[in-house]
Amino acid sequence: MRPSLYSDGPIDKLNLHVLKLIWPYLLEFKSRVIMALICLVIAKIASVSLPFILKSLVDGLSAASPEQLLSVPIALVVAYGGLRLLNTLISEVRDTLFGRVTERAIRRLGLHVFEHLHRLDLEFHLERRTGGLSRDIERGTSGINFLMRFMIFNIVPTILEIALVVGIFFYNYGVAFAAITLGSVLAYGLFSILATEWRTEYVREAAKADSHSNTRAIDSLLNYETVKYFNNEVYEARRYDEALEAWEQAKRKNRLSLFALNVGQAVIISVAMTMMLALAAYNVVQGVMTIGDFVLVNAFMMQLFIPLNFLGFVYREIRGALANIERMFGLLKRVPLIQDKEDAKGACLGLGELKFESVSFSYNTRQILKDVNFTILPGQKVAIVGDSGAGKSTIVKLLFRFYDVEKGSISLDGVNINNLTQDALRQAIAIVPQDTVLFNDSLLENIRYGRPDASDEEIHQAINMAHLSHFIETLPEGWNTPVGERGLKLSGGEKQRVAIARAILKGSPILVFDEATSSLDSQSEQAILNALKEVAKGHTSLVIAHRLSTVVDADQILVLSQGQIVETGNHESLLANAGLYAKLWNIQN
Repeated sequence: MRPSLYSDGPIDKLNLHVLKLIWPYLLEFKSRVIMALICLVIAKIASVSLPFILKSLVDGLSAASPEQLLSVPIALVVAYGGLRLLNTLISEVRDTLFGRVTERAIRRLGLHVFEHLHRLDLEFHLERRTGGLSRDIERGTSGINFLMRFMIFNIVPTILEIALVVGIFFYNYGVAFAAITLGSVLAYGLFSILATEWRTEYVREAAKADSHSNTRAIDSLLNYETVKYFNNEVYEARRYDEALEAWEQAKRKNRLSLFALNVGQAVIISVAMTMMLALAAYNVVQGVMTIGDFVLVNAFMMQLFIPLNFLGFVYREIRGALANIERMFGLLKRVPLIQDKEDAKGACLGLGELKFESVSFSYNTRQILKDVNFTILPGQKVAIVGDSGAGKSTIVKLLFRFYDVEKGSISLDGVNINNLTQDALRQAIAIVPQDTVLFNDSLLENIRYGRPDASDEEIHQAINMAHLSHFIETLPEGWNTPVGERGLKLSGGEKQRVAIARAILKGSPILVFDEATSSLDSQSEQAILNALKEVAKGHTSLVIAHRLSTVVDADQILVLSQGQIVETGNHESLLANAGLYAKLWNIQN
């Protein structure tokens, strides 16, 4: 049993996984990364040199005579300003160099997640929640961006600077200064880690509540008409407000825990600064240190705690980012249930012979198909009819390998479809589904989706065969008319005709019609059925039908009941048998 898409797991397990995913993208621009690291080292050396120039400047001013006060500091002031400008410029160059690396990595990762979602099986997409999923991906991508930029250019250089400052204090001023500095840094780091670990659960809770409220809003808006049909605006608003209330409470906990963390860090910094300056002031009074040394210690401590304070922020954000990308990387770790074999054939198939041999299939312990056997020869039209829940649509899903059969096999031109790549298999089949969902684009682009490289002439031909020409001529914008979200601007019959044109345009040797005319009036149905007869010539046709009048011309009709084929024959022979088919025919007529 798969874990739920929305279950929460420990963050720590993702750390190495995140770094392993990021590393290849860093290596794509090796030269830029190396140059950025060189800039980082130069900027850090310049930063550490600034307090020494400041010390020399103060000591020079303290020892200079009144006549020397104007001449002595000029060179040091220029050097101080030059180093600070160099530090800023080098940092900007570093960020510019690494910006390309980050942007390309985000692009690659975004594409990787997108492709992976399309590789996942139908079961995953049936249980997903689109609003929450899109929000998780958005936050996860932002988290990746933060990790790449700040882990490399803030954590590592800050640790390097801490080591340099502790070494300088120990060498120049003794163990006390070094001990206070190192102790305060360790106390700050330990407190930040423990407090951040404590509040990470609140970050995750807030992210989960945010995804839930977003999912609730999008689900309601996607079902706008249903909400209106049942006068449930108030009900939907109440449910959305309940989700927002959970988000508000989670954010309050998150904010209060952040307040506690910031106060604790501020206390540690204040105590450390006070102790260092008190010790430096005492040494100045004793004549052990100069005023310049006092300024140097103060500058180093301020310079050290600014990035250290930022390091605490970075660590908090990294933990938050890991919480935010937890679900996104959970998606990437999901293994599709349906996978191609390593030696799967990718050749295009042209004959279109289909064979089901002793096929059985269950879904969630419910038996759907039981020992189904039939063969469709190239060019034949075979219809599958039966009562609701008999397993008709499941046959189509198995044919497309949305699921794999439990027992038996399905063959295409004598090759088990499990030995074909999914791309080759699905390229050989065009379908007109019962529930046609269109993209929020123009009519033209929705039809062109059947074969994106088709010419306008081929699209025109498909439109004519699907009897869409007259409808398109009535539209002010013609085939450039937008169809709306999920095609809501079109009627059910218009959407099905678009789906038929799309299937015709694909030009596959096998055509599958899953209740393809269920939303059409009788006149349109007959016109399209006549067109489909022409289209189906030379093609293998599998028709899933509820309306028996649409399949009376089928070469073979399979009657399905409770997952088993109970009758087989053409229209006349099945009526003569006076079985289930004849019963259904009499009911419909």
